[in-house]
Amino acid sequence: MDAEGLVEVVLPGKVEPEGLRIRHGAVPSAGPGQVVIRMEATGVSFAEQQMRRGRYYDQPAFPFVPGYDLVGTVLTTGEGVEPDLAGTRVAALVKVGGWASHVVVDAADVVPVPDGIAAAEAETLVVNGITAWQMLHRKARVRAGHTVVVHGANGGVGSVLVQLAQAAGARVIGTASARHHDALRERGVAPVDYRADDVAAQIRELAPHGVDAVFDHVGGSGIVDSWRLLAPGGTLVSYGSASTRDDEGSKQLPVLKLLGRVWLWNALPNRRRAYFFNVWAGRALAKNRFRSRLRADLTQVFAALQRGEVSAQIAAQLPLTRVADALRLAESGTVAGKVVLNP
Repeated sequence: MDAEGLVEVVLPGKVEPEGLRIRHGAVPSAGPGQVVIRMEATGVSFAEQQMRRGRYYDQPAFPFVPGYDLVGTVLTTGEGVEPDLAGTRVAALVKVGGWASHVVVDAADVVPVPDGIAAAEAETLVVNGITAWQMLHRKARVRAGHTVVVHGANGGVGSVLVQLAQAAGARVIGTASARHHDALRERGVAPVDYRADDVAAQIRELAPHGVDAVFDHVGGSGIVDSWRLLAPGGTLVSYGSASTRDDEGSKQLPVLKLLGRVWLWNALPNRRRAYFFNVWAGRALAKNRFRSRLRADLTQVFAALQRGEVSAQIAAQLPLTRVADALRLAESGTVAGKVVLNP
């Protein structure tokens, strides 16, 4: 990579992965309150898979630079920013813009990465780690002795959820395709084949009195089964609608249907709770609170990585210019962990 030039990936419209474009330009400079991060690792998350189909809930207008999160070293600092920040490794959650060699970020949005954690390792745990931590501890409040169900237990968020839940002392039932079951068993997870007809019945057999929490990224009609698995006092956390990834039509409708269902369930006097989790919730209303939570939670996730409670699962590392291959690989459903992009 030329240290002096900017390299970024542009999503020009609804395209196949091969339609992404590489653009070169000048390295940006930091404005007041900002830093320029020299990217060392970014990655492919579910969000970009939806964005290239034009199906992410609040994506910007095309063309734009995707990239949900990144890890890198602060290159320059703007006016009003601690100059000591230059040269430190940081992580940032940005939603878009991460697929670039240099990224401008508000200094208040960067989270320090502890020494001894490599950039690619840290990258696997930015959006996935924050999402898992907040759902587990801020929404479901999972504690020792709880039984939880993690759908897609081998996925990016799912695998982190499994490990953090176990670190909290919970018993985990995980759904995944059969080829991942041995790996899940080795981790102490009770596996259930999500392709089977009777997923809910299999889970009920493992937890006849219901479960304390269900984490569901699939959405769609299966969410009703997830709700019915809850014991009194239990919590359903829905955090996506993977079942509608390839659908045509409204991108808002699946989310609105889900929100309607959640609202209705919460209105019923049944001692159970449902949440639709969005990592960005609250940012527009209370930016400082949002930032302090994010910093606290990601710091906890990095500490869990240092203690060995969570492992960084890197599926593959590819250079930014091979982003089409990286996206194809991430969408293939054949890899465990995160597909990481390096400059």
